[in-house]
Amino acid sequence: MNLIFLSLAPVLIIIIYIYSRDKYEREPWRMLLLALLIGALITIPTIFIEKFLLQFSPVNKIQQAAYYAFVVAGFTEESLKYLTFLLLIWSNKHFNEKFDGIVYAVFISLGFAAIENIIYVTGGGGVSVGLIRALTAVPAHALFGVTMGYYFGIARFFPELRKKYLFFAWIIPIALHGFYDFCLMSEHYLLFVIFFPFIIYLWVTAFKKMKYLSDRSIYR
Repeated sequence: MNLIFLSLAPVLIIIIYIYSRDKYEREPWRMLLLALLIGALITIPTIFIEKFLLQFSPVNKIQQAAYYAFVVAGFTEESLKYLTFLLLIWSNKHFNEKFDGIVYAVFISLGFAAIENIIYVTGGGGVSVGLIRALTAVPAHALFGVTMGYYFGIARFFPELRKKYLFFAWIIPIALHGFYDFCLMSEHYLLFVIFFPFIIYLWVTAFKKMKYLSDRSIYR
C-alpha cells in the first residue's frame, strides 16, 4: 500500500496544480477523470506495441538506446496519448478554450504515468525508484503533456494554423520524450551533463506555455 501511495503521490500533486491553474473556466471532473482513466488504459496497448518493436532493436549500444528512446518509448507512448486526445477531447464541447488543451493532455499523460509508475515501483523498484521517478519521470510525462496540449489548443482555435500545429502536437512531444530517455539510456557522460539543463528547459517552457494560454483565456 505504501508503494502504491508513493507511485500515485506525484501524480496527485500535479493534478491539483494543473487544476488550480485552470482558474477561469474549470473543466468538469467527469471529463477529467475520464481523461485520466483512458490515459491509464492506453498502457495496455503500449506494452504490446513496445514488446513488438523491441524485436527490431539494433545491436550497437548507442543505436539501441536511440531506437528505444525515440521509437519504442517516445513514438509509441506519445502517439497513443495524441490519438486519445483526438478521439476523446478534440470535438468535445468542453474543449472550449485554448488552455483546456493543456489540462486534458496533462490529465491523459498523468493517467498513463500513474500506471507506468505503479509497474516500475511495485515491480521491484521499491522506494528508491519511486522517489527518483517522483522527481523525474512523472513530471516529465506532465511536461510532455503541456507541450502537446499547448499545440492542440492553438490548433483548435486557429483554423489557419491547424495542420501545422496538429503536427507539432504529435511530433514535438515525441522528440522531447525521446531525447529525455536517450540522455538516460545512452550512458554517455556528455548526455548526462546535457540532461539537467534539458529538464530546466522543459520546466521553463512549460510554465511559459501555461501562462501564455491562461492569459489569453476568453473567460478572463
